[in-house]
Amino acid sequence: MGSSAAIVAVLLLVTSLLLYGVDGILRNCNLFEGSWVYDASYPLYDTNSCPFIEKEFDCQKNGRPDKFYLHYRWQPSSCKLPRFDGEDFLERLRGKSIMFVGDSLSLNQWQSITCMLHAAVAQANYTSTRTGGISTFTFPTYNAKVMFSRNAFLVDIVSTPKGAVLKLDSVESGKIWKDIDFLVFNTWHWWLHTGRKQPWSFIQEGNVMVKDMDRLVAYEKALKTWANWVNSNIDPTKTRVFFQGVSPDHMNGSNWGESNPNINCKGQMLPVYGTTYPGGQHPAEAVVEKVLQAMIKPVVLLNVTTLSQLRIDGHPSVYGHGGHRDMDCSHWCLPGVPDTWNELLYAALIQN
Repeated sequence: MGSSAAIVAVLLLVTSLLLYGVDGILRNCNLFEGSWVYDASYPLYDTNSCPFIEKEFDCQKNGRPDKFYLHYRWQPSSCKLPRFDGEDFLERLRGKSIMFVGDSLSLNQWQSITCMLHAAVAQANYTSTRTGGISTFTFPTYNAKVMFSRNAFLVDIVSTPKGAVLKLDSVESGKIWKDIDFLVFNTWHWWLHTGRKQPWSFIQEGNVMVKDMDRLVAYEKALKTWANWVNSNIDPTKTRVFFQGVSPDHMNGSNWGESNPNINCKGQMLPVYGTTYPGGQHPAEAVVEKVLQAMIKPVVLLNVTTLSQLRIDGHPSVYGHGGHRDMDCSHWCLPGVPDTWNELLYAALIQN
């Protein structure tokens, strides 16, 4: 009887390891399907202990009165998301570099990861430098670099006598990506800008130059150019590539069930309940998935769009850098949603 019980115990252990692995994380589970749950053990850090955080993301210091948004944890529907272990992350990064490439949402994520890592190894020395468009946060003890390269479109913008030209088929800026061990790309936020916020005067593909075109079409063309660059230049045995899913804004309340579309993120104190977003899939996310599926080289999609869509409460709103004159329903308060993006990045690192 004892022998039978032992055999059963061993079989159960083997089955558990096959299903969950030694870390307790369910294998082949979609970490991006789930809901937000209140967890008093969050956030993972306090901005008071993160002296380098940008003012626009520090909503508490900017006067945001509520604190519920600080304490939500992402819970996948059918498995566990591993809690972020900053020391382990840095050990995996020892002697290596990770670079976040993209717009100010990538800056948001880079600020988040530097705060998370600094909180985990608070006694470790660090340096923070900026050269040109590249910011580098270094942990000398680990010889590890956490970098941010501002590149809103991933493809090039060039100056010409006629004005700035967005070149949908050129990635000359990719030269600085080649020697990085981990690359996390993001682009979308700037593709819809018009007027003064639009940093180009013309769009060019090949020899054809136009004043403007359907922005989603242009976005897909640019992503295909980026994908071709990755296929041609990345050695997967040396560099791992991630694409950060599209980060949504919350400027139109009808997308999450409000009767008044003029309602935005201002005053929102709770996430959307449940696992699905009433507004459905973000159109840019569909383009990202289409392009990545056609790639030759492996790219991990950190599909954070839906989980971020649910967080109507997570933006600075009037508690960003501009106060009541500048409503920000695009970026995210820190601590906040980008911390979860980085927990998912960490999960992707330890699962492979």
